[in-house]
Amino acid sequence: MAHDDSADRPLEYGELLRLAIGVAGEVGDRLRSVRRQGTLTVQTKTTETDMVTDMDVWAEQHIVGRLLDARPDDSVIGEEGSTVVGTSEFTWCIDPIDGTTDYLYGHPGYSVSIAALVDGEPVVGVVVDPELDRQYTAVRGFGAWCNNEPIRASALGTLGLALVGTGFSYAPERRARQGAVLAHLLPHIRDVRRMGGAALDLCSVGAARLDAFYERGLNTWDIAAGGLVAVEAGARLTDLDGNASWSGDVVAAPAQLHDTFLEALRDAGVHSS
Repeated sequence: MAHDDSADRPLEYGELLRLAIGVAGEVGDRLRSVRRQGTLTVQTKTTETDMVTDMDVWAEQHIVGRLLDARPDDSVIGEEGSTVVGTSEFTWCIDPIDGTTDYLYGHPGYSVSIAALVDGEPVVGVVVDPELDRQYTAVRGFGAWCNNEPIRASALGTLGLALVGTGFSYAPERRARQGAVLAHLLPHIRDVRRMGGAALDLCSVGAARLDAFYERGLNTWDIAAGGLVAVEAGARLTDLDGNASWSGDVVAAPAQLHDTFLEALRDAGVHSS
């Protein structure tokens, strides 16, 4: 884990936060407008169900351009392939549309996700929900907010009462295995919700609209901003081995529920999914 010097850098992190809020808001407004006009162009990526729209590409290009105009020395990595190697300590990690299938179908659940990382760990995160007009923000060491109101994760400690979120792979054979894990888990929890975007699901953990979330095979741009919101709201975020992680497998839950939830996932065979 990187040294947490957040308390020494509120002005710098505040500058990053304001920039990310402005850029994510611009993109969210444009995405909502274009979606309602019904003028999207769609292609596929890894499988026939893994889709990318022309707006995914536009949004990433717009975000990268705006960030580097303001901070030309920073690095950038993005889901749609943007890679810029800068000279500063900051790396912007962006998912221009997290939940493209939701976006394509007009379901709430997609978002614009922007995080600033230092040494591979997020220090600032912004997730904008265009459909529900929600803006989630977090700064390492300073807390998390939704529409500028402080949020806190659930204090639940009982697995049987937990409302759990998850996501599935685009690969059919993996979805089948993940479905089997969920079938094993369901009798031991309150219920499950499947929204389709990890960033907003992690924010929902931070806002106590979900008690817990898990998913396998995520990338840093899926986790960084929403994961920071969850952590700064009081949740514990780890991989399936209980170690802190900002890519790959993720489990987010209140501290008093986390280990019990992780054990239930292991019992359900999550490592083989």
